[in-house]
Amino acid sequence: MGGTGRLDSVIAPTVVVLDYGSGNLRSAERALRRVGAEVRVTADPDAAREADGLVVPGVGAFAACMEGIRAVGGESIVESRLAKGRPVLGICVGMQAMFGSGLEHGVRTAGLGVWTGLVERLDAPILPHIGWDTVQAAQGSELLRGVEAERFYFVHSYAARFWVPDRGGDRDPARVSLGVHGEPFVAAVEDGPLSATQFHPEKSGDAGAELLANWIEVLR
Repeated sequence: MGGTGRLDSVIAPTVVVLDYGSGNLRSAERALRRVGAEVRVTADPDAAREADGLVVPGVGAFAACMEGIRAVGGESIVESRLAKGRPVLGICVGMQAMFGSGLEHGVRTAGLGVWTGLVERLDAPILPHIGWDTVQAAQGSELLRGVEAERFYFVHSYAARFWVPDRGGDRDPARVSLGVHGEPFVAAVEDGPLSATQFHPEKSGDAGAELLANWIEVLR
């Protein structure tokens, strides 16, 4: 397995890592450069809308991340990209933000609402869920192609514990990959132009690089 250099012989796709004050931006930038993307870390809305791909990262509290996303116009950026079928990748709290709401310490905060569902505290004997763990890859997953049996790096106490995609029209079914920590939770989603992971591919070594390379391929 080697998720590096796959795009050396072709024009590098452009990726914006949305800078809304969340941490881990540079790790994402380095990981995406590793797999051949031309990366810019910025809150510039025009750049975020026009890039081949947009990454929405996130660490920390759901409410704080949502405040940051909204402060830079992230809600309209994501909405406009998805309406045009332009790829978006959410990572960790950046994935959680795509759901309807998050519940932390008894306080419910509205998310972006791309997906229905609630992000809440996992029922597990040890929290946070930190370290390397496997994912039950959805059948036909393109994001996890070639790394279905690999381990990825998680750091979280909250997740979407249960989600049934609300499908409409002629859209293809979403692919939902699961993790287990005390109970099952949504570990990754592939839903048309929107993909997301609860784990951190940018911190997951070669397996994470391969996953990001799979995502980069759809940008060409």
